[in-house]
Amino acid sequence: MTLKDQLMADLKEALRSGDTIRKSEIRMVRAAIANAEIAWQREASDQDVLQIISHEIKQRRESIEMFQRGGREDLVAEEKAKLQILQEYMPQQLSREEIVEVLQRIIAETGPGQFGPVMNRAMAELKGRADGRLVNQIAREMLSS
Repeated sequence: MTLKDQLMADLKEALRSGDTIRKSEIRMVRAAIANAEIAWQREASDQDVLQIISHEIKQRRESIEMFQRGGREDLVAEEKAKLQILQEYMPQQLSREEIVEVLQRIIAETGPGQFGPVMNRAMAELKGRADGRLVNQIAREMLSS
């Protein structure tokens, strides 16, 4: 079953159960997929769908930060619920320790003090399996010490 099929099945289930947040979030993702398919003039693969969902997750995290700064806890809770729904479709994320292992190997190969090349290789290798902000933070810590 492709991710698009899974989204459709989950949408039907959300409609039956009356889960309005899940329903609206899945519809939003399906609309983003449809827009991307129109722009790309081809059908989206599972990898494309994961990329779209990852982009939506990033937007949710940014919204949570802004709402927290604005003191809007009601909206923070809603965005966190949406974020949780989106994360269900992503592959298992690597732990901090696993990211450190990958970065140690990359730093050993590229040499310390070269942040740009380390991040380029790390993000290429960890794409979809680790949050870019976390990878950036860990890489900066490792290269500064």
